[in-house]
Amino acid sequence: MSAPLRREAHASSPEALAADVEAGTRADEAVARYALGLGDDALVLAQRLGEWIANAPELEEDMALGNIGLDLLGHARSLLTYAGSAWGRTEDDLAYFRDEPEFRCRQIFELPIGDFGFTIARQLVVSAYFRGLYRQLTGSADPVLAAIASKAVKEVAYHLEHAEGWIRRLGLGTDESHRRMQAGLDAVWPHVEELFSPDPAAVPGVSADLDAVRAEWDGIVPAAIRGAGLRVPEAPAARGGGREGVHDESFGHLLAEMQVLARSHPGATW
Repeated sequence: MSAPLRREAHASSPEALAADVEAGTRADEAVARYALGLGDDALVLAQRLGEWIANAPELEEDMALGNIGLDLLGHARSLLTYAGSAWGRTEDDLAYFRDEPEFRCRQIFELPIGDFGFTIARQLVVSAYFRGLYRQLTGSADPVLAAIASKAVKEVAYHLEHAEGWIRRLGLGTDESHRRMQAGLDAVWPHVEELFSPDPAAVPGVSADLDAVRAEWDGIVPAAIRGAGLRVPEAPAARGGGREGVHDESFGHLLAEMQVLARSHPGATW
């Protein structure tokens, strides 16, 4: 397991964790593999949300989705820094210098942003998932993961509130906004089950209990959908496989855009 560290310092910023790693904190390899998947989830969704900058339906949403993306990027930085400590790799090494099959994000996070209804549907689903996940991880036997989760759970509570507000606004709005919000939910739904499928990198006592996460999610998401006058979809589960390196065909394009600068100018600073 990791060396002892000050939770308060670590939880304050990714930079504080990097300093702890520099001072000798190292993740156990099994814990690192688990943290890697969580970090990839947050990193890839942050990249997707960044695509809304200057494209959202109103200026305030440019800022809101951008800020949610920055929160997720902060989670990713901490998780990838900790994961990389087991192998002597930095957060940048893991973000920019791995190829597609090496990423372990669940597929729902990498899907193209679609229209605004799809993005809000995904945000409702994944924000409720993240809240349950991080609430579980605050009790992790690994002190670093517990500290990361203690900070992250406060931020994802806002992300969930934001998504719940928009789904009501769209679902109870015009006929067109209702139609498109329902279409977004229908498109997202096949990817929901993968969130709760067993994580091959899970570590007993360290990882979140996904059954408990699902129970909390079930108490939030269907009620939010029905409260917006929408129908809870029924759809067969998509193939999934993100934790094993199986990805949507769009994922390679996302990585190319995210990694091009670092790969073209490795080691560059500005």
